[in-house]
Amino acid sequence: MGPLAAATACAALLTGCAPGSPNTGDITVFAAASLTATFTELAESFEAQYPGTNVALNFAGSSDLFTQLDQGAPADVFATADMNTMERAVDAQLVDGEPTPFATNVLTIVTAPGNPANVTSFADLANPDILTVVCAPRVPCGAATDKVEQVTGITIPAVSEESAVTDVLGKVMSGQADAGLVYVTDAAAAGDRVTSVTFPESARAINTYPIAVLGSNKNADAAVAFVASVTGAAGQRILAEAGFAAP
Repeated sequence: MGPLAAATACAALLTGCAPGSPNTGDITVFAAASLTATFTELAESFEAQYPGTNVALNFAGSSDLFTQLDQGAPADVFATADMNTMERAVDAQLVDGEPTPFATNVLTIVTAPGNPANVTSFADLANPDILTVVCAPRVPCGAATDKVEQVTGITIPAVSEESAVTDVLGKVMSGQADAGLVYVTDAAAAGDRVTSVTFPESARAINTYPIAVLGSNKNADAAVAFVASVTGAAGQRILAEAGFAAP
């Protein structure tokens, strides 16, 4: 049985992949920054299910993670915040088998608590008096921002472009910016540290998240089992609770 077939079988019968199976040992997972909270929880659950397994997590912007892998960084699993970055990994022959979509996400506007800049729409971000931060175009949240700008004809005079969505969130929470564009899941995780302003145009730029076992993996059994845990019922429940939608 190939890695993807094994992942499918294990996802369908997750409780049957019992501790003590060959799916143990160390694995390294490279995951998009917007997956930090959910994959941390998933890794803890996975380690509890498979005693003897240790999941090392590396979070960053999807494009930065691809660059690390393309330059030879060792990892077993790759999860990105868009299909384009994963396709680059496939084209670079970094991926073993076919990537599996496991979630979707959309953008929202975040401001300081109470929304002191009075941002009520995406169009408001065109105002240069509102200091707005966005993701750089090369990363998925930046590509989504560009797409919304294109479909609306609205250009944001951003004061900075960040390499990860968590950096955008951090600048808003620290008061370095009045507003930022992040995923709805990041806004939810920030809780009352920000105010979220939804906008209907976000539906025009839905990001699909894929996950894949890497060809350079050192522990295929555990890598396949981790992918199964993300795509299976338990993983999907954790993702849904964080605000991700189904793929």
